[in-house]
This record gives sequence, C-alpha cells and structure tokens, in this order.
Amino acid sequence: MSKEILQVVEVVSNEKDVSRDVIFEALESALAMATKKRHDEEIGVRVAIDRMTGEYETFQTWEVLDGDEPGIAMEYPDAELWMIDAVEINPDIKPGEFIEEPIDSVDFGRIAAQAAKQVIFQKVREAEREKVAEEYRDKIGDLLGGTVKRVDRGNAIIDLGNNAEAAVPKSQQIPRDPIRPGDRIRGCLMEIQTELRGPQLVVSRIAPEVLVQLFTLEVPEISDGLIELKGAARDPGSRAKIAVLSLDRRIDPVGACVGIRGSRVQAVSNELAGERVDIVPWDDNPAQFVINAMSPAEVLSVVVDEDKHSMDIAVEEENLSQAIGRGGQNIRLASELTGWTLNVMSEEEFDAKSEAEAVEIQKKLMEQLDVDEDVSLILVQEGFSSVEEIAYVDETEMTAIEEFDEGIVSELRNRARDYLLTRAISQEEVLEGKAPEQDLFELEGMDEPLAYKLAAAGIVSAEELAEQAVDELMEIENLGISEEIASALIMKAREPWFAEEEQAADEKQA
Repeated sequence: MSKEILQVVEVVSNEKDVSRDVIFEALESALAMATKKRHDEEIGVRVAIDRMTGEYETFQTWEVLDGDEPGIAMEYPDAELWMIDAVEINPDIKPGEFIEEPIDSVDFGRIAAQAAKQVIFQKVREAEREKVAEEYRDKIGDLLGGTVKRVDRGNAIIDLGNNAEAAVPKSQQIPRDPIRPGDRIRGCLMEIQTELRGPQLVVSRIAPEVLVQLFTLEVPEISDGLIELKGAARDPGSRAKIAVLSLDRRIDPVGACVGIRGSRVQAVSNELAGERVDIVPWDDNPAQFVINAMSPAEVLSVVVDEDKHSMDIAVEEENLSQAIGRGGQNIRLASELTGWTLNVMSEEEFDAKSEAEAVEIQKKLMEQLDVDEDVSLILVQEGFSSVEEIAYVDETEMTAIEEFDEGIVSELRNRARDYLLTRAISQEEVLEGKAPEQDLFELEGMDEPLAYKLAAAGIVSAEELAEQAVDELMEIENLGISEEIASALIMKAREPWFAEEEQAADEKQA
C-alpha cells in the first residue's frame, strides 16, 4: 500500500504540476474521511503519511476546550474534551491544542475511489489556483485577454491560457454588450479575491484603466514615453474622455491617438462595444483643462472657486444642451476627468450669477472694511473678493488702481488686518466653547466676528438668537452693536416663526 501511495503522489504531482506535499495532504484528508465513515460518531481524525516511505498512521483527536464546567453541552462531544479532563491525560496541555490516541488505519485499497478522487481534485485545484494567483499578483491593472469558456448567471469565465482563468462579473461588463462562450475579450485585472475554492482573478471591462491600457497598446508614442495619458473617464459602452500630454513638442498628442483616418481610436472603440472616445489635450491650467474637457461644446467664460473646488461655465444658449450632454453625460465625464465640480449655464444665467456674487462680495467688503459703496465697487471691479486679499496682496497691486492713492491703500490694508485680527480673537474665545452654526452665519446683517461673539455668549444658532430680547443682547460684553442692529438681527432670526404662523392661519381659513 505504501508503494501505491507513493506512485499516486508521483503521477498526480507530475500531471498537475503541483507539489508532492499538496498531494500527500489530499490523500491524508481522503484517508481521514474514510476513517470517519467507518465510525458512527463524529470523531476527530488525523492521518499522517510518511513522505519518504508512504507508510501512514491514524489518530483519533479531541480538541481541548477552555472551561471546567463539564455539565455544559458540547457541540461535538466525540471530538472535544474539557480542559479539566484533558490535564489528567497531559498536564502540559493548553486550550486549543489536541489530545491524540492511535487507532486502526483503514486500508488504502478499500477507500471509496470517488471520495478520494474528489478530495485530491479539490486540493489540486486549490493549489493550481494559488499558483496562478501568485503569477498574476504583480499584474494588477494590466490588460488581459482570453476566450470566454462559459457564462454562469451573467458572470463570464475566461480562459487566459496556461491553466489560468479569470472572472468578469456582470457588474464589470459593458452594458448592452452580450458576452457569449467562444468570444475573445479583453479587460483589466482589478483584484484577486479570496474564495473558499481558492483565489479568483477578477477582470473589469468598465474601469477607466481599460481605456488607458488599450490606448497604450494601440499608440506606440504612449508606450515609448513620448505621450503621457493623464487621465480617463468613462460611461462604459457609450462615451469616454481621455486627457493626453505630449512630452515632445514635435508630436500632436490628439492626432497621434486618433491615428490615420481614425484607425487607432477606432480600434479602441471597437474593443469597447462602439464606445465613443473624446481625446482632449491636458493643460496644467485647471480652467483651460476644463475648457478642453468640455469639447465639443464651446466655452465662453469660466469662473473658478478654489475653496469649493468648482467652476461655473458659461456657454451660448443654443449650445447648452450639447455642453450638458444627454442625461448630463458630457458635463459628468468632464468633471470626472478634471476632478472639478462643474456647473454649466447659459451666458445670461452666468452673467446674472456673477453680478449677484459681485454684489454680495461688495456688501461684505462694505461691512468688513467699513467703507462706502464706491470704494467697495472699485475693489470688486479690480478683482478683490476678500479682506485676506486686501490685507496681504502685494501693495503695488493696490497702488496701481487709478482711484486709490497711497493713503487710501494704507488705510484699507490696515482696516483689513484689524478685521482679521478681531475675527481671530473672536474665534479664539470660543475654541473651548461652541462654534456658531451655519444658519447664524447666513443671517442677513451678520458677520463672522459678531457670530463668534454671540457663540461665546452661548447663542450659536438663529433659533437661539430669535429667543433673545434686545436688552439681553445689549448686556453681552464687547458685542459692539447698537440697539437698532440688535433689534434687526432678532427680527430676521424670527422670520421663520412669522412664516409658520401665516401658513397655519392660511390652512385654518382653507
């Protein structure tokens, strides 16, 4: 029997190209299974095969449980032992270890052939999968190609060659692109999942990396390092955008990716079920990059909001639908490609919004710097939008303004710095207390220093301000406002109350 075991190990190991240890472990599992079947109880069994001689021994095992209450029912009483009983057999035993006792071994020749075959096949298959996983572990993100072996519940299994398989889950397939057995498809290896049957390669056909890899394959200038592909965004099977940058001034990156008569981009499109690809030049100026990414729509104006990381984009009224795209596709892909939140609007809407924002900025500068409408209007027209800019911008930029002399510039900068200092002090006062809530900041007539002073006094929301009386506000130390302003702020905070009362009255009349 020992020679037969060694012979089986040698043959299967050579045929399946897996280590001998894997086959020995499979045989040990098969022998253990046969031993359990010979006993009626669910006993624990361990079989140890000598790797050199093929001889084997069989042991009944009991797992040692931590506890000294034998009265509690065990889940597997024929394979477990309480610690209090185990120490009588082995005083050095610890919970989680096993007590073993030799028992008669079953004859290898009497093992059910089918059971042994199944165990060996399972172990071999697991070993093969692990071997494949090791070979592909460094290929995450690479483009793989294979033939579809079968489609199971919408998930496609593709043969990569050399006993390697990969799964293309339904969620990673291009919509409306049916995959059938025998089809030749390509996709990017995204991950190696751990499953009960062993590692599973997972391939995607919808990830942006697929587009990048296909263009790298089709455009030699990219693989040669003459053109850099800076990013990609996709609506799989419908439309995509890629950004390209030429590292050689003699090369047109867009033309190189399109190819003669569109041959290169068409090859990529055909691979991705006819997906239309816009190729746009990358630019290190975010606004220009966004203008390029909005192609084919023509952009008239762009306003950048660095704080919100967003841009307002103006287009002609007749081009608005093209700029947005069907179902918002064009603007969504441009936003994904550039990394900016994009807001598209007509030229009229853009001008109206810009004017409203300018008025709001002008109003804030009037309040924060305590200047008149004319001065704040000049500042806005010259591009100043915050007191920080006025306080810290190069002084020559302000003295270059025709309407301002050195005295006015010096006074404006001092007022801006005083305002910022006051705000910093106010914020410092409430570092260990409550900060103002957003609705308090947004209240008409409110500014940041005042909001922080109110928060320091325990008034952190518009609702709490509405509950105050004018004389209560005036008692707050260093608040720095008149009774008229205090009254106006309280009335503004109470406006939602009045609106609720009017609504209730209307409902009662109805």
